[in-house]
Amino acid sequence: MIRISIIFCTAILAVFFLGTGCKKRQASSKTGMAYNDKYNGGFEVNKKVKPGPGPGLVAIEGGTFVMGGSLNQDLGYEFDNVRRRVTVASFYMDETEVANVDWLEYLYWIRRNFPEDREYYYNALPDTLVWRQPLSYNEPYVNNYLRHPAFQDYPVVGVTWEQANAYCEWRTDRVNEEILRQRGILIDYKTLAGAGKGKSAGATTTTATSSEPFNTDIYLNGQYRGEGIDGKKMPRDLNPNTTTTGATAKGSKGPTRPVRLEDGVLKQPYRLPTEAEWEYAALSLAGNTEYENISDGKIYPWNGLGVRSPKKKTQGMILANFKRGEGDNMGTGGYLNDKADITAPVRNYLPNDFGLYNMAGNVNEWTADVYRKLSFEDFADFNPFRGNEYVNKRLSDRDKGTYAKDKYGRPIKDAAKAGKKQTWAEIQSDQASRDSSAIAGKPYNPDFRGHLDSVNQDLYGVTTLVNDKSRVFKGGSWNDRAYWLNPATRRFKQQEEAGAELGFRCAMTLVGEPEINTGGKPHFDQPKSKAKSLKKGR
Repeated sequence: MIRISIIFCTAILAVFFLGTGCKKRQASSKTGMAYNDKYNGGFEVNKKVKPGPGPGLVAIEGGTFVMGGSLNQDLGYEFDNVRRRVTVASFYMDETEVANVDWLEYLYWIRRNFPEDREYYYNALPDTLVWRQPLSYNEPYVNNYLRHPAFQDYPVVGVTWEQANAYCEWRTDRVNEEILRQRGILIDYKTLAGAGKGKSAGATTTTATSSEPFNTDIYLNGQYRGEGIDGKKMPRDLNPNTTTTGATAKGSKGPTRPVRLEDGVLKQPYRLPTEAEWEYAALSLAGNTEYENISDGKIYPWNGLGVRSPKKKTQGMILANFKRGEGDNMGTGGYLNDKADITAPVRNYLPNDFGLYNMAGNVNEWTADVYRKLSFEDFADFNPFRGNEYVNKRLSDRDKGTYAKDKYGRPIKDAAKAGKKQTWAEIQSDQASRDSSAIAGKPYNPDFRGHLDSVNQDLYGVTTLVNDKSRVFKGGSWNDRAYWLNPATRRFKQQEEAGAELGFRCAMTLVGEPEINTGGKPHFDQPKSKAKSLKKGR
């Protein structure tokens, strides 16, 4: 009995020391100071993470490809997609086009949160009059297409480029708000609904109320917290100089704080894909690649030279929703070949090798780029993009670093005055902050849209239809011929215009390592560091 007791106690001690040994605190490799220690200053370092995609997105592993390379004919003799090898960084992209039900959710949120603001709701409404044609009876679609449940999973159309961008911003905030409420960092929706509106915030750092909509930028700047906002599972603030705590953090072991970008909890902003990203994702050559060798090129998002399925079960079926010829939008009665007259549900047809649906046909899709006929002769070869307009968030209090907000709780953004970090004196002085290097006193513009002159507008919009508001759209639609299904074809439309053949999908930047699937691929082993660190007593 005594021997068994000794063995038992020895085992307990071994487990104890093993457990304590596993909790070795991480320390800086350059200073030797421990991370996440409230006694030495409280510098926090979270475990390195690779965030996954936000809701609705799939991962697209980037790489090099020949932009414009899939275009085997140029019917219009436009020469507007000159072949050029570029590299696209890994990113995330919507599996499907944004559907009517998604847009109705957006409209409902606006009406629920700003019931008196009819202008905000009206500006978000798609233009359903795009269905009207003088010589076509399309009037039923004007009232039914957006709202009738029969069309709920059809792609939203009649949306301008500007509206699509506004939706991306709204979606970013809703996804990040959902993450924080699910984790208990913000109070849950049920508690929020019973908390009442208009309550003043409890923490001294708060400038928001529980009735103000969540905004990611405002939250990350510490301006969205207090009573009726803070949840019970906010992160602990290890800064020893912190004196305020969240009003709802009762029973916590110390001060709490909002989530920071460094925590890796929040998602990157949703946005429109660049033209290069869109073409790369649509072409999806990853499915034809092995050891950096591309076995077969593509004309469409699928393999082969035709638009019909070669498989036995589906042989002859058309692989996308497009117009086969004049007066033929759907095939013959009794056997509708593409099974669609106008648009089709966003998950119809087969996905491409990246898992993306309808990257050819159904609706054309907006991209972020400004259109130029010879875009790819003067582009960067890494993440090419034309349309940069850098902005800064306006400060309401320079000493406190708080952002100025519009009536919807969003930060007000101004055109950047410089292409580099300004000095502290320039920021503090309104006079000095005016960028004297800007031509004609205009804001800094990094995009040479005229002839080597960022403010020369004489060439565009006067002698041509192209101007700074011309945006690229791609993909072909239900009302286009097969030529436009090629990912390299490109057209443009003014950013404030819409159409019955034009929709969009969102993208998101991928942060961290670009490799998506690591299994079965060779990797270098990471040896342990040989650098010396500080030890206690030395």
